[in-house]
Amino acid sequence: MPDLPARTASLLAPLRHRDFRLLWIGACASLAGDGVYLIALAWQAYTLSHTPTALAMLGVCATVPQLLALLGSGVLSDRVERRRILLGADVIRFVAVLVVAVLVMSGQTHMWQLAVLSVVYGLGAGVAAPAFDAIIPDLIPHQDLQQANVLDQFLRPAMLRLGGPALGGVLIAVNGAGTAFLFDAMTFLVSALCVWQMGARRRAVALSDSSEGTSLLADAFAGVRFVKSRTWLWGTLASTTVAYLLFMGPTEVLLPYLVKEVLHGTASDFGIILGAGGVGAIAAALIVGQMGLPRRQLTFMYLCWTVAALAVAGYGLATAGWQLMIISLVINGLEAAGVVAWATTKQLLVPAEMLGRVSSLDWFISIAGLPVSYALTAPVAALIGAQTTFIAAGVLCAGVNFAALFLPHMRDADGALRAAQRPTLQGHAR
Repeated sequence: MPDLPARTASLLAPLRHRDFRLLWIGACASLAGDGVYLIALAWQAYTLSHTPTALAMLGVCATVPQLLALLGSGVLSDRVERRRILLGADVIRFVAVLVVAVLVMSGQTHMWQLAVLSVVYGLGAGVAAPAFDAIIPDLIPHQDLQQANVLDQFLRPAMLRLGGPALGGVLIAVNGAGTAFLFDAMTFLVSALCVWQMGARRRAVALSDSSEGTSLLADAFAGVRFVKSRTWLWGTLASTTVAYLLFMGPTEVLLPYLVKEVLHGTASDFGIILGAGGVGAIAAALIVGQMGLPRRQLTFMYLCWTVAALAVAGYGLATAGWQLMIISLVINGLEAAGVVAWATTKQLLVPAEMLGRVSSLDWFISIAGLPVSYALTAPVAALIGAQTTFIAAGVLCAGVNFAALFLPHMRDADGALRAAQRPTLQGHAR
């Protein structure tokens, strides 16, 4: 068994590459800001309106523009320099959040302003997501991809679910939500500066040249055909669409409601609960980084997501904040382990010139049901109760995930992954 320093060196291997390092310095800053934003937006929404409907509306306002942006951003990221796409998305969100921060600190905030901010935030996320996914194989060699995805699942929750929410709760408690929004705006500026310093342009130009003579629509349909021809892709995207429809609305809308209105917690309590999820995701990433993914990594992914969905039902059974913390830790840990397997699978089995479009479809199809989920959450919770909504969502979501694993030819991807990894493994044999 390798010693701990060797494992740590392996985990940090992708950071040896300058452009990848810059990408993740900027990403860590903006993710921490996103974690602060989650707390600030939820708390400001419930300050202006004490019902789940307000936050659900903001979820719809963010998700619909994100979906619309995803329709074209995948093709765009396979044609245009991906660095510029990320830079533009950061600058737009910096300006939008800064304006809202000023409004909140001046006491002039209204729900429609938060709705406009949510729209811009969603557009920026929809434009940036496929470009971010697709640029990673441009920056590092294939043998570092798994460790890059482990780092993603280590740093993302550390910032988004742990450091960011905890800091957001403190900022709101000490100086109010306006300061939290201001912090988020500054993190987008840091990210933009880091992306600006990146020098990796060669692959993006090559991809753009390979697309000459074809229309944007033809490129988009080529991406759809590629996904339809592979069960592991379309089956996962379809099952994720249904799963997100079932549990994302309750998780995003009802969890802060449960903390604030049912358990009478504070913003700091909510931040700690989200932070516990970050701890779980970090722990899972470290374990996967040290032990590696199982040989049947797609099967492993589905089993992780099935158990995580069952854990969502635990939110409906919890009667104290510490129980919500444990459940959040389990859910996010299992989800992170599955995401490492999923990201590595895409990067190994999808050609580089197609990865932007596939990532776009991944994001689009996976979250297509979110506006409906957000919109249905409040009336369903009003009808059957918030706790019962969590229980039903978790059980149904687990059933969908487990059933998808048994689609015809779904598990063929495990064999394809072993074949794709074999040359790399042989090339690094000692």
